[in-house]
Amino acid sequence: MTEGNFVDYVKLHVTSGNGGKGSVHLHREKYITKGGPDGGDGGRGGHIILRGNSNMWTLHHLKFKRHLRAEHGGHGSKSRSTGADGTDIYVDVPLGTVIRDTESQNIIFEITETGQEYIAAEGGMGGRGNWHFKSPTNQTPRYAQPGVEGQEHDITLELKILADVGLVGFPNAGKSTLLSVITSAKPKIADYEFTTLKPNLGIVEYRDFQTFVMADIPGIIEGAAEGKGIGHRFLRHIERNSTLLFLVPADAPDIAEQYEILLDELRRYNPDLLDKERLIAISKSDMLDDELKQELQVELDEQLNVSYLFISSVAQQGLQELKDKLWQMLNA
Repeated sequence: MTEGNFVDYVKLHVTSGNGGKGSVHLHREKYITKGGPDGGDGGRGGHIILRGNSNMWTLHHLKFKRHLRAEHGGHGSKSRSTGADGTDIYVDVPLGTVIRDTESQNIIFEITETGQEYIAAEGGMGGRGNWHFKSPTNQTPRYAQPGVEGQEHDITLELKILADVGLVGFPNAGKSTLLSVITSAKPKIADYEFTTLKPNLGIVEYRDFQTFVMADIPGIIEGAAEGKGIGHRFLRHIERNSTLLFLVPADAPDIAEQYEILLDELRRYNPDLLDKERLIAISKSDMLDDELKQELQVELDEQLNVSYLFISSVAQQGLQELKDKLWQMLNA
Protein backbone atom coordinates (compact mmCIF):
# COMPACT_ATOMS: atom_id res chain seq x y z
CA MET A 1 0.00 0.00 0.00
CA THR A 2 1.42 3.38 -0.93
CA GLU A 3 1.60 6.10 1.70
CA GLY A 4 -0.90 8.27 -0.18
CA ASN A 5 -3.50 5.49 0.01
CA PHE A 6 -3.30 5.25 3.78
CA VAL A 7 -6.21 7.25 5.16
CA ASP A 8 -6.85 7.05 8.91
CA TYR A 9 -9.34 9.90 9.43
CA VAL A 10 -12.58 10.70 7.58
CA LYS A 11 -15.74 12.67 8.31
CA LEU A 12 -19.06 11.29 7.07
CA HIS A 13 -22.59 12.64 6.83
CA VAL A 14 -24.95 9.67 7.20
CA THR A 15 -28.70 9.74 6.52
CA SER A 16 -30.96 6.73 7.03
CA GLY A 17 -34.18 6.15 5.11
CA ASN A 18 -37.62 7.36 6.16
CA GLY A 19 -40.26 4.81 7.07
CA GLY A 20 -42.99 4.28 4.48
CA LYS A 21 -46.54 5.56 5.00
CA GLY A 22 -49.27 3.27 6.23
CA SER A 23 -52.08 2.73 3.71
CA VAL A 24 -55.63 4.01 4.05
CA HIS A 25 -57.67 1.45 2.11
CA LEU A 26 -61.06 -0.17 2.41
CA HIS A 27 -61.57 -3.67 1.08
CA ARG A 28 -63.55 -3.72 -2.15
CA GLU A 29 -64.29 -6.58 -4.52
CA LYS A 30 -67.19 -8.04 -6.45
CA TYR A 31 -70.24 -8.48 -4.22
CA ILE A 32 -68.41 -6.79 -1.33
CA THR A 33 -69.10 -3.09 -1.64
CA LYS A 34 -68.39 -2.12 1.93
CA GLY A 35 -65.51 -4.23 3.18
CA GLY A 36 -63.52 -3.31 6.23
CA PRO A 37 -60.18 -1.48 6.38
CA ASP A 38 -57.23 -3.42 4.95
CA GLY A 39 -54.48 -0.81 4.52
CA GLY A 40 -51.02 -2.30 5.03
CA ASP A 41 -48.07 -0.95 7.01
CA GLY A 42 -45.20 1.05 5.57
CA GLY A 43 -41.76 -0.53 5.30
CA ARG A 44 -38.81 0.37 7.50
CA GLY A 45 -36.26 2.87 6.18
CA GLY A 46 -32.78 1.59 5.39
CA HIS A 47 -30.02 1.67 8.03
CA ILE A 48 -26.44 2.89 7.59
CA ILE A 49 -24.35 0.11 9.15
CA LEU A 50 -20.59 0.11 9.78
CA ARG A 51 -19.06 -3.37 9.77
CA GLY A 52 -15.60 -4.60 10.82
CA ASN A 53 -13.49 -6.20 8.08
CA SER A 54 -10.12 -7.76 8.97
CA ASN A 55 -8.99 -7.59 5.33
CA MET A 56 -8.99 -3.80 5.30
CA TRP A 57 -6.16 -1.60 6.61
CA THR A 58 -7.27 1.91 5.67
CA LEU A 59 -10.28 4.23 5.30
CA HIS A 60 -9.18 5.21 1.79
CA HIS A 61 -12.40 3.87 0.22
CA LEU A 62 -14.32 6.58 2.11
CA LYS A 63 -11.99 9.44 1.24
CA PHE A 64 -14.12 10.72 -1.63
CA LYS A 65 -17.51 9.42 -0.46
CA ARG A 66 -18.49 11.65 2.43
CA HIS A 67 -22.31 11.43 2.13
CA LEU A 68 -24.12 8.14 2.69
CA ARG A 69 -27.89 7.96 2.22
CA ALA A 70 -30.06 4.86 2.62
CA GLU A 71 -33.32 4.08 0.79
CA HIS A 72 -36.73 5.05 2.14
CA GLY A 73 -39.19 2.33 3.08
CA GLY A 74 -42.02 1.54 0.66
CA HIS A 75 -45.60 2.61 1.39
CA GLY A 76 -48.19 0.11 2.54
CA SER A 77 -50.95 -0.96 0.16
CA LYS A 78 -54.25 -2.83 0.08
CA SER A 79 -54.86 -6.33 1.38
CA ARG A 80 -52.66 -5.54 4.38
CA SER A 81 -49.59 -5.57 2.16
CA THR A 82 -46.56 -4.19 3.94
CA GLY A 83 -44.25 -1.88 2.01
CA ALA A 84 -40.74 -3.04 1.21
CA ASP A 85 -38.00 -2.17 3.70
CA GLY A 86 -35.39 0.28 2.45
CA THR A 87 -32.10 -1.36 1.50
CA ASP A 88 -29.49 -1.09 4.26
CA ILE A 89 -26.11 0.39 3.35
CA TYR A 90 -23.17 -1.59 4.76
CA VAL A 91 -19.83 0.20 5.04
CA ASP A 92 -16.85 -2.05 5.74
CA VAL A 93 -14.15 -0.48 7.91
CA PRO A 94 -10.81 -1.81 9.26
CA LEU A 95 -10.57 -3.27 12.73
CA GLY A 96 -9.52 -0.58 15.16
CA THR A 97 -11.92 2.04 13.78
CA VAL A 98 -13.24 4.50 16.36
CA ILE A 99 -16.57 6.24 15.66
CA ARG A 100 -17.00 9.72 17.13
CA ASP A 101 -19.80 12.25 17.11
CA THR A 102 -18.31 15.04 14.99
CA GLU A 103 -19.91 17.85 16.96
CA SER A 104 -19.16 16.69 20.52
CA GLN A 105 -16.10 14.54 19.64
CA ASN A 106 -17.41 11.90 22.06
CA ILE A 107 -16.57 8.30 21.22
CA ILE A 108 -19.77 6.46 20.25
CA PHE A 109 -18.41 3.02 19.38
CA GLU A 110 -15.22 1.11 18.55
CA ILE A 111 -15.04 -1.71 16.03
CA THR A 112 -12.42 -4.29 16.99
CA GLU A 113 -13.75 -7.62 15.64
CA THR A 114 -14.47 -9.02 12.21
CA GLY A 115 -18.19 -8.87 11.41
CA GLN A 116 -18.93 -6.54 14.34
CA GLU A 117 -21.64 -4.08 13.31
CA TYR A 118 -22.74 -0.65 14.45
CA ILE A 119 -25.86 1.12 13.15
CA ALA A 120 -24.63 4.66 12.54
CA ALA A 121 -28.07 5.89 11.44
CA GLU A 122 -31.21 3.88 12.12
CA GLY A 123 -33.95 3.78 9.51
CA GLY A 124 -37.36 5.19 10.45
CA MET A 125 -40.17 2.80 11.36
CA GLY A 126 -42.94 2.35 8.84
CA GLY A 127 -46.37 3.82 9.65
CA ARG A 128 -49.21 1.51 10.57
CA GLY A 129 -52.02 1.01 8.07
CA ASN A 130 -55.66 1.82 8.83
CA TRP A 131 -56.62 -1.78 9.61
CA HIS A 132 -54.79 -1.40 12.96
CA PHE A 133 -57.19 1.34 14.02
CA LYS A 134 -60.55 -0.38 13.48
CA SER A 135 -62.73 -0.81 16.56
CA PRO A 136 -66.39 -1.55 17.34
CA THR A 137 -67.04 2.18 17.42
CA ASN A 138 -64.89 3.07 14.41
CA GLN A 139 -65.25 0.29 11.88
CA THR A 140 -63.96 2.21 8.85
CA PRO A 141 -61.02 4.38 9.99
CA ARG A 142 -59.91 6.61 7.17
CA TYR A 143 -56.49 7.47 8.52
CA ALA A 144 -53.10 5.77 8.93
CA GLN A 145 -49.74 6.66 10.39
CA PRO A 146 -47.07 8.43 8.37
CA GLY A 147 -43.63 6.82 8.46
CA VAL A 148 -41.05 7.94 11.02
CA GLU A 149 -38.30 10.11 9.55
CA GLY A 150 -34.82 8.64 9.33
CA GLN A 151 -31.82 9.88 11.31
CA GLU A 152 -29.15 12.26 10.10
CA HIS A 153 -25.73 12.50 11.75
CA ASP A 154 -22.21 13.79 11.22
CA ILE A 155 -19.72 11.19 12.38
CA THR A 156 -15.94 10.99 12.34
CA LEU A 157 -14.06 7.74 11.78
CA GLU A 158 -10.56 7.42 13.21
CA LEU A 159 -8.38 4.41 12.62
CA LYS A 160 -6.11 3.19 15.40
CA ILE A 161 -3.75 0.63 13.92
CA LEU A 162 -4.09 -2.86 15.37
CA ALA A 163 -0.58 -4.31 15.58
CA ASP A 164 1.32 -6.53 18.00
CA VAL A 165 4.41 -4.31 18.14
CA GLY A 166 4.55 -0.54 17.65
CA LEU A 167 7.86 1.15 16.79
CA VAL A 168 8.35 4.34 18.81
CA GLY A 169 11.20 6.80 18.29
CA PHE A 170 12.36 10.20 17.16
CA PRO A 171 12.40 11.01 13.44
CA ASN A 172 15.29 9.36 11.61
CA ALA A 173 15.90 6.77 14.34
CA GLY A 174 15.84 3.92 11.81
CA LYS A 175 12.29 2.64 12.34
CA SER A 176 11.43 2.35 8.63
CA THR A 177 14.78 0.67 7.89
CA LEU A 178 14.17 -1.92 10.62
CA LEU A 179 10.65 -2.61 9.31
CA SER A 180 11.94 -3.02 5.76
CA VAL A 181 14.60 -5.51 6.89
CA ILE A 182 12.58 -7.82 9.17
CA THR A 183 9.32 -7.70 7.18
CA SER A 184 8.39 -7.53 3.51
CA ALA A 185 7.02 -4.01 3.94
CA LYS A 186 8.51 -1.32 1.71
CA PRO A 187 8.28 1.96 3.65
CA LYS A 188 9.79 5.15 2.30
CA ILE A 189 13.36 5.54 3.61
CA ALA A 190 15.50 8.67 3.32
CA ASP A 191 18.08 10.59 5.33
CA TYR A 192 15.80 13.36 6.56
CA GLU A 193 13.23 13.79 9.29
CA PHE A 194 9.55 12.86 8.87
CA THR A 195 10.13 10.59 5.90
CA THR A 196 7.28 8.54 7.34
CA LEU A 197 4.04 10.53 7.52
CA LYS A 198 1.65 7.59 7.78
CA PRO A 199 1.92 4.34 9.76
CA ASN A 200 3.36 1.37 7.89
CA LEU A 201 2.51 -2.24 8.72
CA GLY A 202 4.66 -5.29 8.19
CA ILE A 203 4.35 -8.98 9.06
CA VAL A 204 7.40 -10.39 10.86
CA GLU A 205 8.03 -14.04 10.04
CA TYR A 206 9.19 -15.96 13.10
CA ARG A 207 10.25 -19.55 13.68
CA ASP A 208 7.99 -22.44 12.63
CA PHE A 209 5.96 -20.25 10.24
CA GLN A 210 4.61 -18.11 13.08
CA THR A 211 4.12 -14.40 12.52
CA PHE A 212 3.36 -11.14 14.30
CA VAL A 213 2.48 -7.66 13.05
CA MET A 214 4.77 -4.66 13.49
CA ALA A 215 3.76 -1.02 12.88
CA ASP A 216 6.17 1.79 12.04
CA ILE A 217 4.63 4.86 13.69
CA PRO A 218 5.70 8.32 12.41
CA GLY A 219 8.47 9.85 14.52
CA ILE A 220 7.78 11.61 17.81
CA ILE A 221 9.00 15.11 18.57
CA GLU A 222 8.93 16.89 21.91
CA GLY A 223 5.50 18.44 22.42
CA ALA A 224 3.74 15.79 20.33
CA ALA A 225 1.21 15.20 23.12
CA GLU A 226 0.13 18.83 22.71
CA GLY A 227 -0.29 18.32 18.98
CA LYS A 228 3.06 19.69 17.77
CA GLY A 229 4.47 18.19 14.59
CA ILE A 230 1.96 15.56 13.55
CA GLY A 231 1.01 15.10 17.20
CA HIS A 232 -2.20 13.20 17.84
CA ARG A 233 -2.32 11.92 14.26
CA PHE A 234 0.22 9.24 15.16
CA LEU A 235 -0.08 8.94 18.95
CA ARG A 236 -3.52 7.34 18.68
CA HIS A 237 -2.03 4.46 16.66
CA ILE A 238 0.22 3.51 19.58
CA GLU A 239 -2.84 2.86 21.78
CA ARG A 240 -3.69 -0.37 19.95
CA ASN A 241 -0.20 -1.97 20.08
CA SER A 242 0.29 -4.56 22.80
CA THR A 243 4.09 -4.09 22.93
CA LEU A 244 6.12 -0.93 22.32
CA LEU A 245 9.60 -1.14 20.82
CA PHE A 246 11.52 2.08 21.49
CA LEU A 247 14.19 2.73 18.88
CA VAL A 248 17.07 5.00 19.91
CA PRO A 249 20.12 5.40 17.61
CA ALA A 250 23.53 4.53 19.03
CA ASP A 251 24.87 7.97 18.02
CA ALA A 252 22.27 9.80 20.16
CA PRO A 253 23.85 12.32 22.61
CA ASP A 254 22.15 10.59 25.57
CA ILE A 255 20.28 7.33 24.99
CA ALA A 256 18.61 7.23 28.41
CA GLU A 257 17.46 10.85 28.09
CA GLN A 258 15.95 10.23 24.65
CA TYR A 259 14.06 7.24 26.01
CA GLU A 260 12.70 9.33 28.91
CA ILE A 261 11.53 12.07 26.52
CA LEU A 262 9.69 9.51 24.40
CA LEU A 263 8.17 7.97 27.50
CA ASP A 264 7.10 11.37 28.80
CA GLU A 265 5.28 12.20 25.54
CA LEU A 266 3.33 8.95 25.82
CA ARG A 267 2.58 9.64 29.49
CA ARG A 268 1.22 13.11 28.73
CA TYR A 269 -0.93 11.83 25.88
CA ASN A 270 -2.35 8.80 27.68
CA PRO A 271 -0.89 7.44 30.95
CA ASP A 272 -2.38 4.01 30.19
CA LEU A 273 0.26 3.59 27.46
CA LEU A 274 2.88 3.08 30.18
CA ASP A 275 1.17 -0.17 31.19
CA LYS A 276 2.26 -1.79 27.92
CA GLU A 277 5.29 -4.04 27.61
CA ARG A 278 8.37 -2.01 26.59
CA LEU A 279 11.70 -2.86 25.01
CA ILE A 280 14.52 -0.57 23.83
CA ALA A 281 16.45 -1.36 20.65
CA ILE A 282 19.62 0.68 20.20
CA SER A 283 19.80 1.00 16.44
CA LYS A 284 22.80 1.74 14.18
CA SER A 285 25.00 -0.12 16.69
CA ASP A 286 27.33 -1.27 13.90
CA MET A 287 28.98 2.14 14.46
CA LEU A 288 30.12 0.96 17.92
CA ASP A 289 33.20 -1.18 18.48
CA ASP A 290 33.20 -3.76 21.29
CA GLU A 291 34.91 -1.45 23.77
CA LEU A 292 32.41 1.39 23.22
CA LYS A 293 29.53 -1.04 23.46
CA GLN A 294 30.75 -2.38 26.82
CA GLU A 295 31.14 1.16 28.20
CA LEU A 296 27.65 2.01 27.01
CA GLN A 297 26.22 -1.13 28.61
CA VAL A 298 27.65 -0.17 32.00
CA GLU A 299 26.01 3.28 31.73
CA LEU A 300 22.67 1.95 30.53
CA ASP A 301 22.47 -0.73 33.23
CA GLU A 302 22.62 2.08 35.80
CA GLN A 303 20.25 4.46 34.01
CA LEU A 304 17.54 2.22 32.55
CA ASN A 305 14.96 0.02 34.29
CA VAL A 306 13.84 -1.67 31.07
CA SER A 307 15.40 -4.35 28.83
CA TYR A 308 17.47 -3.21 25.85
CA LEU A 309 19.25 -4.74 22.87
CA PHE A 310 21.90 -3.55 20.40
CA ILE A 311 20.83 -3.98 16.77
CA SER A 312 21.85 -2.87 13.30
CA SER A 313 19.32 -3.14 10.48
CA VAL A 314 21.92 -2.41 7.79
CA ALA A 315 24.52 -4.86 9.11
CA GLN A 316 21.82 -7.41 10.10
CA GLN A 317 23.12 -7.58 13.68
CA GLY A 318 20.97 -8.62 16.65
CA LEU A 319 17.79 -8.99 14.59
CA GLN A 320 17.08 -12.63 15.45
CA GLU A 321 17.68 -11.87 19.12
CA LEU A 322 15.24 -8.95 18.79
CA LYS A 323 12.57 -11.18 17.22
CA ASP A 324 13.07 -13.80 19.94
CA LYS A 325 12.66 -11.20 22.67
CA LEU A 326 9.54 -9.66 21.07
CA TRP A 327 7.95 -13.07 20.57
CA GLN A 328 8.65 -13.91 24.21
CA MET A 329 7.03 -10.63 25.34
CA LEU A 330 3.99 -11.10 23.11
CA ASN A 331 3.38 -14.60 24.42
CA ALA A 332 4.27 -14.06 28.06
